[in-house]
Amino acid sequence: MYCHFNRILLSTVCLVLLWVGSAFAVDHSRFIQGPFEGGPEVTETCLYCHNSAATDIMKTSHWTWSLPHTADGKRVERGKINAINNFCVSIASNEPRCTSCHIGYGWKDSDFDFTDQTRVDCLVCHDTTGTYKKSPTGAGYPDPGVNLERVAQNVGKTSRQSCGSCHFFGGGGDAVKHGDLDTSLTNPARELDVHMAVDGMNYTCTDCHTTDKHDIRGQAMVVSPSGDNHIGCVDCHGDNVHRRETLNTHSNHIACQTCHIPTFAREIATKTSWDWSTAGQDIPVEKDDMGRPVYDKRKGHFSWGQNIVPEYAWYNGKAGVYTVGDKIDPNQVTRLNYPLGSKNDRRAKIYPFKIHTGQQIYDTNNMYLITPKVFGPEGDPDAYWRNFDWDKASEAGMKASGLAYSGEYDFAPTTMYWRINHMVTPKEQALGCADCHGRNTRLDWEQLGYAGDPIYDPSLSRSRR
Repeated sequence: MYCHFNRILLSTVCLVLLWVGSAFAVDHSRFIQGPFEGGPEVTETCLYCHNSAATDIMKTSHWTWSLPHTADGKRVERGKINAINNFCVSIASNEPRCTSCHIGYGWKDSDFDFTDQTRVDCLVCHDTTGTYKKSPTGAGYPDPGVNLERVAQNVGKTSRQSCGSCHFFGGGGDAVKHGDLDTSLTNPARELDVHMAVDGMNYTCTDCHTTDKHDIRGQAMVVSPSGDNHIGCVDCHGDNVHRRETLNTHSNHIACQTCHIPTFAREIATKTSWDWSTAGQDIPVEKDDMGRPVYDKRKGHFSWGQNIVPEYAWYNGKAGVYTVGDKIDPNQVTRLNYPLGSKNDRRAKIYPFKIHTGQQIYDTNNMYLITPKVFGPEGDPDAYWRNFDWDKASEAGMKASGLAYSGEYDFAPTTMYWRINHMVTPKEQALGCADCHGRNTRLDWEQLGYAGDPIYDPSLSRSRR
């Protein structure tokens, strides 16, 4: 009877709430009542009023973790769901751990039902209490200690905190993966990020990552190499914003971020390398002077960096990527993703990047990278973190990826590029001429395709105008 009454009440107020909600924050505590047995039950309640929300979300890459990508003239599906990286390597066979940041409930294996609307997690994006969290190994389900009724009654617009609950912790920890996204951006000073600072512009994520029917603009280069959904500084600032024409000319072939983000990971260190080849050794856990792990038996050796000067490369908005099953040369560094462009490409600009290097497992007979099963519950015979058996982990992981495992493995070097877009400094702290031109500067002009510093060869500097 109570549940029936609650549904009638919700149906009655929906039209009023949808009209009012466009102008005022809605007090959901007036019509959402628990207790709730789990996240899906909360979602059912949300959909009484927001009946198209789940349908819209299911069309986005936040839900599918997949996007169309053109490779070798063919249109293929590419995204987080089938990308390979040099952190925890691959989602396949590791779903309950990796999908703890999926905006859904219960993606524990390849049989997840992407059409079930009650699997959509409304709370992870719309929590305003700061108390909602997902279980780290629970396939996206809420932590058992979360008061779902309280969170549901206090939903609202997204925030830096709600977006950051996943994006700040990519790679398994705060600041680990991106380098320019971490918890220091929750409430940053102006010197850290002029856009997000309370004493600056006080932007939220969706002020730049604008949203239409839950489809959020902007994606990481590794999962969206086609670059079909870009956002950029000029979306708000426009072109030719500098008083000095020389600087406006520079912006024709140098990205805004290159000058306005002099360093990244300025407050919290980011991971810069991960060597899987040393995992499994019975040596003590090692930490550096700041308490950061540099050796863990489950994962091998790491290195970290703070206040890092970026690496620079030409980028035309599109990227190349390694696809699971591609052949490698173990004597060469395999680039898992990389920006496309050159100084002769008029679409390209010099962008800043974080470079993350790795040593990861590959099949020495089939000559491709292995997607090992590293995570599993206690007693799982195939999970590397349970038994430290690379053969079993490789066989199970490659089966999930649909590829053969020969039974022979070794480790090979890899690298990844992470484009730096956040931690924009105030304009007075942007790079000056001497930071890039002259002796011992941050730009490697030969690597960028020049014979030397173009300031000393005017014909080179004018060649791309």
